[in-house]
Amino acid sequence: MAIHVFDIEKDVVMTPIISKDARLVIGPHSGASTATFNHVVLEPGEQNQPHSHPKSEDTIFILEGEGIAVDYTNGKEFPIQAGCAVHIPVGIKHTIISTGKEKMVSVGGPCPPDYNLLKACGIDITPPK
Repeated sequence: MAIHVFDIEKDVVMTPIISKDARLVIGPHSGASTATFNHVVLEPGEQNQPHSHPKSEDTIFILEGEGIAVDYTNGKEFPIQAGCAVHIPVGIKHTIISTGKEKMVSVGGPCPPDYNLLKACGIDITPPK
């Protein structure tokens, strides 16, 4: 075991289900057992596909831009902007929408890893038992 440093330009797996520019930086593919870390750019008007994580909490930190976090399960919308942290509990169907004139950039991801989502993105790793 040792510290690893990852480059978001080189050490990534692209995950187009999340956005046109979504990069899985840390996850089971990189040796992490309980963490995922995505770097996501949403262009103005872009949103990720509505989804839920049946066994994972999702945490997203907005670095740039503004948008809306939609909670389909409870019928609510939350305005978000740079500096906001969004926490989505297990099983909540949600999406993030970029609504500003500039791109929205965020980091974060579901923990523990959502293996079904990873498989849908082409990352076929068997979950630990």
